[in-house]
Amino acid sequence: MTARTLQAIADAYDGKNVRREEPMTDRVAVVGGGIVGVAMAREILTRTPDAQLSLFEKEDHLAAHQTGHNSGVIHAGLYYQPGSNKAVLCRRGVGLLEEFCAQRGIRRIECGKVLVALNEAERARLGDIEERARANGVPGVRVIGPEELRELEPHVRGVAALHSPTTSIVDFTEVTKALAADAVAAGAKMLLGQEIIGFRSTGTEVVVTARTAGGTYQAAFDRVIACGGLQSDRLAELAGDGPDPVIMPFRGEYYLLKPQRRGLVNGLVYPVPDPRYPFLGVHITPRVDGEVLVGPNAVLALAREGYTWRTASKHDLTEVVRTPAFWRFARQHWRTGIRETYGSLSKRRFIAGARAYIPEISDDDAVPGPAGVRAQALDADGALVDDFRISVRGRIVLLRNAPSPAATSALAIAEHVVSLI
Repeated sequence: MTARTLQAIADAYDGKNVRREEPMTDRVAVVGGGIVGVAMAREILTRTPDAQLSLFEKEDHLAAHQTGHNSGVIHAGLYYQPGSNKAVLCRRGVGLLEEFCAQRGIRRIECGKVLVALNEAERARLGDIEERARANGVPGVRVIGPEELRELEPHVRGVAALHSPTTSIVDFTEVTKALAADAVAAGAKMLLGQEIIGFRSTGTEVVVTARTAGGTYQAAFDRVIACGGLQSDRLAELAGDGPDPVIMPFRGEYYLLKPQRRGLVNGLVYPVPDPRYPFLGVHITPRVDGEVLVGPNAVLALAREGYTWRTASKHDLTEVVRTPAFWRFARQHWRTGIRETYGSLSKRRFIAGARAYIPEISDDDAVPGPAGVRAQALDADGALVDDFRISVRGRIVLLRNAPSPAATSALAIAEHVVSLI
């Protein structure tokens, strides 16, 4: 995406609708019932109330995968390269999401976040992150010393920290349900239990093939927007967009602090990102339901939707083995893979990652918790795709990569994509 395009997006985000020279076509299909897909449906009907909109979701409920299995953090935009899609859409998304939660009475807790430096090398990296955060417009961020860190988080130890006082938490499943209620009230059809298995473009419309428990059927649309998450590369190939980037499923496993130990943190406690490694590492995350998550790690899942070691798919594993991008990635990061797998198999090793920041945490303070699967996109050379990636194939718009902070950015992503069509 060019700088000119990004500037046009930023200029449009002044509270006014993005202008379109032509009206949106009438029949629109959205594929994917996560928060991004549902936000897309709502945005389309807000802009064009007369549109005939159908949302297809292969599961029997919304927010079934990444949306319903994340930590619930509304990311402020600390890390992202200024001017990138992530930076622009995250900051816009934060404002839209906070406004939506206030309007709908959805509980959101502004608990704040500290990125804790354990040594001088990490302290040095805090300055760069602070500069990025300020460039992205994150309010109130500043580097603090160990004494002020102790005032904010009495049980946390570090040589310094970056404090983001406005970072907050929410239940993204609740947000998704509220967005869906708006979309349905505006006329959207929520077609659950219907998996898209084919696209056929005729030039004037797109014929989609859907599979249900009762068989398959076809329907024609003027425009299709695919927000498939873990299935996004497969949907892209159905649309003729090619195999890259390819999705690799990485499972993130969590432990939960026992109720009597939840007071060990007041807000979000994160490590300082290390640019040498592809994943952030274990952190401590309070949730709006009162639980406190410890994690996640990052291990290759044995299925696209493999939330445990016991869930495996021969088809999905064969696909991984046959993907050159995966082996190129593995050659670069095999040490990290071994370390993450060891943490998955050893509670002692897992909790030791949190103990580096909170010395009082013991192995007995935590119990096994939930897990999520991250749709990690890899380019052909094995490099992680870091930014949001959107492509257009005729009348089909494809979200090829929408990792964190996609949930935070969902309303802004919807604005942006709808402006494209």
